[in-house]
Amino acid sequence: MNLEALLPQLLPIAIKWVETVAADAAATGRALSNPELSVASRVGVRFPERIRLRILHQFPVPEDPRLAEAARQLGLLGPNMAGLTLGYSILVREGHLSTRLLLHECRHVYQYEQAGGIAGFLSEYLRSVARVGYDDSPFEQDARAHEVE
Repeated sequence: MNLEALLPQLLPIAIKWVETVAADAAATGRALSNPELSVASRVGVRFPERIRLRILHQFPVPEDPRLAEAARQLGLLGPNMAGLTLGYSILVREGHLSTRLLLHECRHVYQYEQAGGIAGFLSEYLRSVARVGYDDSPFEQDARAHEVE
């Protein structure tokens, strides 16, 4: 599967899926505590009070089989994932919440803000991961650089 070539077809489906999951997490997640708000501010989040944190047993998977397969191939929804940021919604797998993970995920919130929201961020982020891989993506490198507790 040539993921970079498929991105124009998959991007609208990905945006819709992310918007749906983010809205659910926003409705069912909790606001950040005062110490967590400080973490978000520390990594540059402009509106930390908008963030909602949702702890899940497992992450949702897109129903669209092409999108699910692309996410798997890109390493975005694997079994070892601890966190997933979708706009102002941060999903964390049970037992994995830590300051370090929150720093990383809040930096992704910052990146969403800088990109103007979900559509702008996903367009850049997915293209980057398809080109250079998850670990070498500048977005992931930036988030890892902000994991300093």
